[in-house]
Amino acid sequence: MSETPMLDGPRYGPVAGGAAQQLMILLHGVGADGKDLIELAPHLGQIFPNAAFVAPNAPNRYDQGLSGYQWISSGIRVEAEAVEAVKAAADILNAFIDEELRSTGLGPQNLALIGFSQGTMMSLYTAPRRDHPIAGILGYSGRIVGANLMAAETKSRPPVFLAHGEMDPVLPIECLDAAQQTLEECDFSVQTLRCPNLGHSIDENGLVQGTNFLRTIFGV
Repeated sequence: MSETPMLDGPRYGPVAGGAAQQLMILLHGVGADGKDLIELAPHLGQIFPNAAFVAPNAPNRYDQGLSGYQWISSGIRVEAEAVEAVKAAADILNAFIDEELRSTGLGPQNLALIGFSQGTMMSLYTAPRRDHPIAGILGYSGRIVGANLMAAETKSRPPVFLAHGEMDPVLPIECLDAAQQTLEECDFSVQTLRCPNLGHSIDENGLVQGTNFLRTIFGV
């Protein structure tokens, strides 16, 4: 029996010291690593001084470059293969989430997943298939993998906020519309933000509105 690989990555907070009251797990995009998204933590830590932040490196080395990590291969073009790859990565991510909740002593209602690109894909696949709802999903520039499976496989429905650049050349803005439609059909509470003149990135407005979403779900 093979062991599930354990993820790890850079950590930040709680700024206030003491035990964490919220846990935010930041999931990076393809070819990046945990250092990429942990840069959001000092900003968020000012607003959530009792939050612990962790940005794990994805389990697989980036197969299109010399450095970085990936949740699944960016070379996959067949949706069924993408679903299988995301499912395998989700098993590893779930083990990491379970361990982080255990180590902080927090319940799922105190957890938010914050994703970018593949990190958003992982968040939208993993969280709804967990038995108990997390506090929420904040996703940037991503898409839903296996949309046709969502209705049958959903176990919990955390609130979702998705932001996407209208000029995204990697995952076009239609990915936002498709994700919103799938989630709403499955009775999720979904907020979306279309960011004009933005490519595959996070802009100031997306950061501000995403932060407001986190305030709401955590009651801060």
